[in-house]
This record gives sequence, structure tokens and C-alpha cells, in this order.
Amino acid sequence: MLSTLRSYLPKPFRNDKTIIPVVRLQGAIGGGGPIKSALSLSTAAIPLEKAFSVKKAPAVALIINSPGGSPVQSRLIFKRIRDLAKEKEKDVLVFVEDVAASGGYMIAVAGDEIFVDPSSIVGSIGVVAAGFGFTEMIKKIGVDRRVYTAGEKKVILDPFQPEVEEDIEYLKGLQQDIHETFIDLVKSRRGDVLAEDPDLFTGKFWTGRTAIQLGLVDAIGDLRGVLKERYGEKTEPKLISAPRGLFGRKGGVGVGLDHGRLVEGLGGELISSVEERALWARYGL
Repeated sequence: MLSTLRSYLPKPFRNDKTIIPVVRLQGAIGGGGPIKSALSLSTAAIPLEKAFSVKKAPAVALIINSPGGSPVQSRLIFKRIRDLAKEKEKDVLVFVEDVAASGGYMIAVAGDEIFVDPSSIVGSIGVVAAGFGFTEMIKKIGVDRRVYTAGEKKVILDPFQPEVEEDIEYLKGLQQDIHETFIDLVKSRRGDVLAEDPDLFTGKFWTGRTAIQLGLVDAIGDLRGVLKERYGEKTEPKLISAPRGLFGRKGGVGVGLDHGRLVEGLGGELISSVEERALWARYGL
């Protein structure tokens, strides 16, 4: 009788479903371009805020599919998730698709529980910097490199000048600092379940099945299956998306149409796309 009466109520007043807001965090992490936006705090902030503001939702689900990128943006997104979870008193359930590696895994550990597919790629807790050296090329084509600076270390690791061992060691020191921050963050979130494995923080990565044994993630599971098992068969995931801006792309801020900036950015957009493709390729994707 009660369920029959409820069916006549307007939909917002029915209390027969558990809504779980879902936010998808996908792509390389860092700054975007005039056409394509990347995963960053500015693109993730609005959907995260909306998701954690859904009343009566006992949890927020995050779908992560990212090969990593900027360690700063990764940590900022991680911190925003944890701050919102504490403020709104909600559980955070993370579901990894193809990959949550490097910065993608840093975001994943914001979850109270992390679920994976057996073939998901997880880990890569390390820091990398890569580039090219063009010193021989500019000699062959007769280019004269001219650089003027105030500050003798302003152009260290210039790809058009020979490498200096002192500069390389300086870069490695920076990487070590970032790596230690990453390690401390992982230990603070999963230290009680991490395995004693010497490869854990070497930058190595594993399948989801092995990652469970290492304590990097918790269990195998898909979003709908886990949510229905935990909150009941009437549980309904609700995808929370970012607002659309220029060219229908999703992002945290609007972008005005500036033809000069658009054309200027296309070269950088191409390079960015190649770099992102290389990030995914590291994990066989």
C-alpha cells in the first residue's frame, strides 16, 4: 500500500532509490590547450563539488582512467577530494578502468576503497622527466644558438646546448623531493595494507590482480555491481559532468574565442597530443 502511494508522488519526493553521484576523471593530467582540455583541478573542481553536494548520497564514486602527468595537479585533485569527503562526510569509492598510474594513481588513493579490473594497470609510483638533445642537429644545419640571461642557471638543461653533469644532478634532486612526497602520500593512505615489496616505489606498474596482492588497491569490481551490492538493487549511479565551454569541450572555466591565441596554441596542442599519446603507450594502451 505504501509503495503504491509513493508511486503517485512527484519524482523528487519519492524515496525508493539510492543515488550515487559519479565523477569521471580521465586523461593525462596537466594544463590544457585552446582545443583540448586536460585533467586538472580547474576541470575537476566543479563536478567534484556538485557530486559531494548531492544530498542523502552515502558516497561518491570516482571513475579513474589516467596515465599520469603533472604531480602538482595530481596532488591538488587528491587534496580537493579528501577535503570534500571530510567536509560532506561521504565515503569515496574509486573504480579504475584501463590505467591509474603515476599521477593517476596519486588521485586514486584519495578513495577509501579502490576497485579495479583484473587487467587494469596500476602503480608507477615514481617521477620522470624526458626530452631531446639537438646540439648535433643545429651544427649540421648551421644554426647559431644565441641565449642571453640574467642568472647563470636560467637555462639549465637547454636541449640546444650540451648537457652539464651538475645540472643533471640538480634535476635528479628535484625529482627525489617530488618522489618522496608521492611515497609519503601513498603510505599515509594505504600504509596499513601495503606489502613489503622492494619494487613498490621504483616506478614499476602491475595489473589490477597483482596490485591487490601488493595492497595498492582493494578488490576487483565494476561500478554498477559494487554499488548495487553495497547499497541495494535500486541504487542508481548518476554521472556528474563539467559544464561545456568552447567547442563543447568540458572544463572548469569558460574560454573566450581569441583567434590569435587559438592559432598560436595549435602547435603546442600538437606537441601536447604527442606527449599524451606517449604517456598512454607506456602502459601498452
